[in-house]
Amino acid sequence: MAISLQEKQINALKRMLNFNQPITKATNAEPQWKVLIYDRFGQDIISPLLTIKELRDMGVTLHLSLHSDRDPIPDVPAIYFVMPTEDNIQRLCRDFQNQLYESYYLNFISAISRQKLEDIAQAALQANAVQQVCKVFDQYLNFISLENELFTLRHQDRDSISYYAINKGDVKDTEMDVIMESIVDSLFSVFVTMGVVPIIRCPKGNAAEMVAEKLDKKLRENLRDTRNSLFTSDGVPGQFSFQRPLLVILDRNLDMATMLHHTWTYQALAHDVLDLKLNRIEIEEIIEDGSHASSPARKPRTKKKVYDLSARDKMWMAQKGHPFPEVAEAVQEELNNYRQEEGEVKKLKAALGLEGEDDTAISMLSDNTARLTSAVTSLPELLEKKRLIDMHMNIATALLEQIKARKLDTYFETEEKMMSRASLNKSLMDIISDPEAGKPEDKVRLFIIALICGPPMSEAEIDQYCVALQGANCDISAVQYVRRWKSYSKLQAPASQYTGGGISSTSMFSGLLSKGSQFVMEGVKNLVVKGHNLPATRIVDALMDLKSLPDSEDFRYFDPKLLRADATSVPRNKTPFQEAYVFIVGGGNYIEFQNLMDYVKSKSTPSMPKKIVYGCSDLVNASQFLKQLSHLGQEI
Repeated sequence: MAISLQEKQINALKRMLNFNQPITKATNAEPQWKVLIYDRFGQDIISPLLTIKELRDMGVTLHLSLHSDRDPIPDVPAIYFVMPTEDNIQRLCRDFQNQLYESYYLNFISAISRQKLEDIAQAALQANAVQQVCKVFDQYLNFISLENELFTLRHQDRDSISYYAINKGDVKDTEMDVIMESIVDSLFSVFVTMGVVPIIRCPKGNAAEMVAEKLDKKLRENLRDTRNSLFTSDGVPGQFSFQRPLLVILDRNLDMATMLHHTWTYQALAHDVLDLKLNRIEIEEIIEDGSHASSPARKPRTKKKVYDLSARDKMWMAQKGHPFPEVAEAVQEELNNYRQEEGEVKKLKAALGLEGEDDTAISMLSDNTARLTSAVTSLPELLEKKRLIDMHMNIATALLEQIKARKLDTYFETEEKMMSRASLNKSLMDIISDPEAGKPEDKVRLFIIALICGPPMSEAEIDQYCVALQGANCDISAVQYVRRWKSYSKLQAPASQYTGGGISSTSMFSGLLSKGSQFVMEGVKNLVVKGHNLPATRIVDALMDLKSLPDSEDFRYFDPKLLRADATSVPRNKTPFQEAYVFIVGGGNYIEFQNLMDYVKSKSTPSMPKKIVYGCSDLVNASQFLKQLSHLGQEI
């Protein structure tokens, strides 16, 4: 199997922590102690990839933020992992003056300019620290890989490259250039890390095209400069085959509905409802404190718990794309298995505690020696299993509370029906005016999806709905923005755009209710979605398999390896692509990511594996996206 983007980024970080030397068995056995200094961007890149234990194993005794107050540690080398910003460089120069560390290894997350490099050299001279600055590296790691097939550009300061920043009415050309440059810089880092030069496709006339043009130019310039090219390993072709990957850059405006859609799969629900960020979830849990806990007057005390959801958690990896009811059943099943294993260990204890030289005790002892050994060895494993089951129990319970309180199953079902143009059980107006149904933002999300995907509405009808929404305490500025966006955009989402999935309700959680489950599922629909492709997935499918699709007919084609680039260059490849990178300018979410993963699963065969990596400028959940739309609406 080819090495994934995430593994390549981890390897690059490990090499950096080993003073940019290849890692050998010797360095693994006895690492040199060091201090790691990062800024907020560096922290976001490292935290989903390396645990504190792994950092310690690499010899990092201390990891500190660049802008915190740090004491001098004169006999230890320091590895810096920071963005080459003005503030960071001034702080770095202060460190030289204060002689904080024995030696300095400077690693910049993205390339540092000549001017700033001279500033550092100047400061090192003044501080008499030239000998101490051992290495200066451009790492080209300016992106955050959250999973093998998922990356996002940034988490800190992500508002500067958000949908709002790109689409606001008064954005200046210079601001737009800065946004595009920072997106291109990160995408460039992704392909330097992968060591491949992609073929780029994008639609015409929007932000995606600007990114594609600039990225093509940047890759081209780097390939020309043969002495310093970052893609020198020409002998190593694409990872899967002799073919290079395809990079499809799309604009968020292609599909607004998915960003506001209520969802039903585990990971996307966690993002939508519990604000999963950088593979972490925070949940408020109620602490029972004895006698007073039940008195209605007192508010229950809560404490925040943070859970890490990593690729090491097999259950998370297996279940994250599944519908919530299936996940609840799987968690329940795991719990039952665990209890069974725990029961066996308890039985053993009882057997070994028998008094007297009882025959049964003797005979059981001989049988049980082997079983006891295995029980002792499997204890840590059992405890870890228990921790993971508890964690998923708590997350699933928190999700279930929200599903019930906000009737999320009804919203999901209604929206799926709208997208597939089926008839609704309950009219849109009924849901909007029902005080029990969800939060105000749920209603606005539902209505915007109806506006984009549902049957066309007259202005008067829309006004009527707006009055009803305001009556239900909703802020309708987002609706006003979408109205204007719809009237401007050529993309009156055509009927073909959302080939809906259709939904069927299967028998009510039969497996769960019979086993005396932890989850009280009554009143929640067990919805099973039939697979369907979202607009982004359909375009990627057409471009990878060279099919013709009206939406992607006039996509532009860039090949940075061609000597002469012109706007008329036509696609040259005649064989379908096996590997694609899909990048959304203006934000993405887990629904779209999951849809692409399901598509790859259905298309791959053992002899012809396909691979898609999904990236976006930032991962935004529906309420964050709705806020951006409201801001845009207020500016109209």
